[in-house]
Amino acid sequence: MVFEDEVLRRRTFAIISHPDAGKTTITEKILWLGGVIREAGEVHGKSGTKKATSDWMTLEQQRGVSITSSVMQFDFKGLRVNLLDTPGHKDFGEDTYRTLIAADCAAMLIDAAKGVEAQTRKLYEVCRLRRTPIFTFANKMDREGKDPLALIDDVETTLGIKCYPVTWPIGIGDRFKGLYHRLRKELLLYEKGRVEAEVVKVDGWNDPKILERVGEELFKQMQEEMELLEVAIGDFEQQEFIEGKVSPMTFGSAKHNWGVDLFLELFADYAPPPMPRKSSIGEIKPTDKNFSGFVFKIQANMDRKHRDRVAFLRICSGTFERGMKVRHPRLDRELRLSYANQFLARERETIDLAFAGDIVGIIDTGYFKIGDTIVWGKDLEFEPIPRFSPEIFGRLSIKDPLKRKTLQKGVQQLAEEGTIQMLYDPQIGKQDPIVGVVGELQFDVLLFRLNDEYQLDVRLDRLPFTVARWPFGKDGQPVKEALKGGSRLYLDEDERPVVLLEKEWDLNWLKKENPDVEFRVTQR
Repeated sequence: MVFEDEVLRRRTFAIISHPDAGKTTITEKILWLGGVIREAGEVHGKSGTKKATSDWMTLEQQRGVSITSSVMQFDFKGLRVNLLDTPGHKDFGEDTYRTLIAADCAAMLIDAAKGVEAQTRKLYEVCRLRRTPIFTFANKMDREGKDPLALIDDVETTLGIKCYPVTWPIGIGDRFKGLYHRLRKELLLYEKGRVEAEVVKVDGWNDPKILERVGEELFKQMQEEMELLEVAIGDFEQQEFIEGKVSPMTFGSAKHNWGVDLFLELFADYAPPPMPRKSSIGEIKPTDKNFSGFVFKIQANMDRKHRDRVAFLRICSGTFERGMKVRHPRLDRELRLSYANQFLARERETIDLAFAGDIVGIIDTGYFKIGDTIVWGKDLEFEPIPRFSPEIFGRLSIKDPLKRKTLQKGVQQLAEEGTIQMLYDPQIGKQDPIVGVVGELQFDVLLFRLNDEYQLDVRLDRLPFTVARWPFGKDGQPVKEALKGGSRLYLDEDERPVVLLEKEWDLNWLKKENPDVEFRVTQR
């Protein structure tokens, strides 16, 4: 059937890494190989050079760091690939977390010199809990770093996942000559300044042709490493990969485009099609005819001229058709999805048809929130997307009182994106909210965007709180009455009670004084 064929050729994945591991660079090389862009941009381009395609926000281009998730789609080897590029910085981990929920698999990028770093561990843990299949790409092999056996040991020891090296590097840094492809039995030789590798067919890793091309020293080193590999690592099992127990691993240099094509081909061969999703009425299969999906991201002002707001929807089942009617269970109403787009970062084009596994951007006039389910047919809800507990707090003030309404609108839109969280003192009301963020850099983004997108001169006054917790009783309901210990109750955006505390010691005291209350780090 055409419908099922379209669903089964979808592949949706996210790239995760620690900052500066080369994630935006490899994203652009993948897009170049997918025929989407004619040349990959320089991430830290000097004046006059092309900026990173996936980093569309002005602040991203200025700082050379990904701040918001980007959605890009391209075709490769008969597959329709949805690539979700995520921020690597820990301060934007919540945006990355939401994006990972929308993906069916992930590519984990590690720096060959540094191995598994802190943010990679955190993001991998999200994948592990969801049993997300993971590919591993060891980047920057053109620089001095850990030897490949040490890298594999680092991944396996730190993350607890087995690695299956599909390619094997010959040398590292200035001595890097190329890769041996274990499955294809090919030697791929690289030179700086040349993108395409010279491919040499060999009979195996002991073939004298490898000795002729790489020299005796590197050949002997490779033989020793391969002998260890053959003993320690068994055959690649597709099911173990799907269950998140083993990660196919490749090596290369995204900067020079070495080995990126091999990674993309490996992805095309093994990445899973759209996976079933848990819901309130049971498992929803992607090939179910009834349409369903969930909103995992909201972005305001991608087109500043029109002050637009886009809700990014992961389609979980059925077919999306432009202009179709859908049910919005949270609002208990029908909506017509008249305007929908697919994206290459900021660039967009209107689409008429999309299938399970695709990501579409719905033009939103204020109906959607992150985590909303959209259906046609029987009402259901997909698993909720939790919010991270903010750790840094402040209040915003503006010099020009005539622009207060503009400030309130801007803050509200950024809160709906998930960039910030708004909390209220019930005695003061919503006109003067407390702003909470997970990381320091989020405040920088908030102030920059209020100035850049809304032309507001805003001041941020810090508050002493560092802990936010949502109190729940034994009955699972929010605690609305005063707590013992004298702590005040604030309200979140959904009017759920939340406690704001200055330090962890205060939380421990509250727990002691209120033994029947559970203090949760999320609203649910």
